[in-house]
Amino acid sequence: MATATNLCPPNDALPNDNSGWCNLPRPHFDMPQPAWEKIGVYKGGIIPVMVPCVKKGGVRFRMLGHDYFDLVTVMSVAGAGSIKSMDIKSSDSNDWLPMSRNWGANWQSGTYLTGKMLSFRITITDGKTIEFNNVVTGGWKFGQTFSSKLQFK
Repeated sequence: MATATNLCPPNDALPNDNSGWCNLPRPHFDMPQPAWEKIGVYKGGIIPVMVPCVKKGGVRFRMLGHDYFDLVTVMSVAGAGSIKSMDIKSSDSNDWLPMSRNWGANWQSGTYLTGKMLSFRITITDGKTIEFNNVVTGGWKFGQTFSSKLQFK
């Protein structure tokens, strides 16, 4: 997400750890007044801007971790581009199990599912949900990547 503003110079009095709206590393852009007045008011302000992420191909899943936990890196997520929640289900169960974010786009499960055919249910931050049924084939090994044909819009 970037911040659009018509009056937002960097403020060196604030730390550069996302505290100041216009300090690095927070992405922002200053707009000329005529453009700003199409989306904001003249007196100055800040508007968060989210642009949908467009990707070619489907969402991909890289299987990492170890026998006692599965770590899944989710790649090429379009739409909002960021994942709000993720669930996992093996082919020998009807139950979706919640996963937790490990860091970044890496999600983990503490359930022993090594080598089982797997499905994922992903909800992105704009609320859209897709089920990726049996996207990971049985007999998979750590380090493999699986591609789906489904994608967020």
